[in-house]
Amino acid sequence: MATQSAQSVGAKARSLRMSARKVRLIADLIRGMHVHVAATQLAINPKHASKPVLKLLNSAIANAEHNFRLKAEDLYVSMIKVDQGSVLKRWRPRAFGRAAPIHKHSCSISLEIAPRVVDTEKAKKETVAKDVSKESTEAPTPKQ
Repeated sequence: MATQSAQSVGAKARSLRMSARKVRLIADLIRGMHVHVAATQLAINPKHASKPVLKLLNSAIANAEHNFRLKAEDLYVSMIKVDQGSVLKRWRPRAFGRAAPIHKHSCSISLEIAPRVVDTEKAKKETVAKDVSKESTEAPTPKQ
């Protein structure tokens, strides 16, 4: 499912049969990263939650390229949110005729990617400031 808000493209995964707490560890890892760096991090991460998040990231990249004609080289993970989903409640038999509850958690992941916008005026000021600082630190050459 693709969404658009202020130049961002998204994808959602709902009712993922995994605890939201476990998926949030992976979500915190890739938040704010460039999409290719995030995909590499998810591919080599040993946690089981990284596979569905990688699949969702690839889906968001495909949405951006196909639906909005954006280049993957310019995209970064602007927002990733993991919410708790429904809980399946089951019962497990225990000793002396008792029963113990089992809670099977699920979660939903919302991921948005956006092109990185560079403020041209700010970049100009930074380059001018660097040039001025270089000139002031260089020793003056003697005139002959």
